[in-house]
Amino acid sequence: MSPTEGDREPQTDGGEMFATAELTQISRRQRYGEWFQEAVREPFSIAWEDWRMKVGLTIILGFIAMAALAWVSSSTFWVLENVTILEEPISNQGPQSLQPFESSDHLLGTDNQGRDILAGVVHATPMMLQMILAGAVFATVMATAVGTVAGYKGGTTERILMTISDVAMTIPGLPLVIVLVVLINPQNPWFIGIIITINVWAGIARTIHSQVLTLREHSYVEASRTMGISTPRVIQKDILPNLMPYITVNFVYSARRVIYDSVALYFLGILSFQTVENWGVMMNLAYQTAGALYNPATTYMLIIPMIPIIVLSFGLILFAQGTDRLFNPRVRTRQSGRTEPTEDADDDTPRVPQ
Repeated sequence: MSPTEGDREPQTDGGEMFATAELTQISRRQRYGEWFQEAVREPFSIAWEDWRMKVGLTIILGFIAMAALAWVSSSTFWVLENVTILEEPISNQGPQSLQPFESSDHLLGTDNQGRDILAGVVHATPMMLQMILAGAVFATVMATAVGTVAGYKGGTTERILMTISDVAMTIPGLPLVIVLVVLINPQNPWFIGIIITINVWAGIARTIHSQVLTLREHSYVEASRTMGISTPRVIQKDILPNLMPYITVNFVYSARRVIYDSVALYFLGILSFQTVENWGVMMNLAYQTAGALYNPATTYMLIIPMIPIIVLSFGLILFAQGTDRLFNPRVRTRQSGRTEPTEDADDDTPRVPQ
């Protein structure tokens, strides 16, 4: 029995192809999920396999937690106005020159003016992190922008940018910072961080420029230029990924430069201060008012503020070393499961099928 007209299936040219295309269409949520997997979860899992990343990131997060504790304790926001976890260090806060671990109320002791040393270390952390972030970001962004544009564009652009970089490199860094600090007398930690790295970017830009001169001759960069892709797009997709290990290392270098220079400027009294707002200030007061450099009984006032400086610098170094795995294509490919290493890859002995 032949099927009636109503029972016949409609014949459409290419209907199945379009139906399949509709079924395989990716939703916005799926795109975001794939981006998160590729850009966040997979890199983090690769980096977390390295013990240096674990230790370095733990140290950095510890200092961020200290900064959050200090912010909550001193916040004037109405929700946190009455929340005081650790009071700000003030004079006569406790007994004068109390040794560490002598009292549970002042775990790391007090200085010769009765200020709690633990509170001083914690409450100096937010300002230090702000200076580090401002200075490291400023130096890294400036160096990356100048170095990549000069190296990729060449010609007049390269000559102008490299001349500016060379002039900035010839100016001694610390004397320049001291002159600017004396003239401006900055109080904002973000501004202080930028001043400290005012010409640090120049040397980094010069090295990045040398790297880009090599990268721009690669075939894939030439192919992108031939296809008419814009310069910012080529730099973003083809140049910067190859520079990321070096950029990360120099970001950490700039951050450590801010730590050391800011502590030195406060310790020498070049940066003005009213309260114990930096580890260098604590060291300055220990040296100037308590004779901590010559009196063994007060040496702890000088040593304790040094500990966070050393620990934070060490954590930043380990973090930079741990990120090497993120930019190693062989490690990332193995992690994603696209290749499987064989144990006997170098074994030339023929295998007998079982």
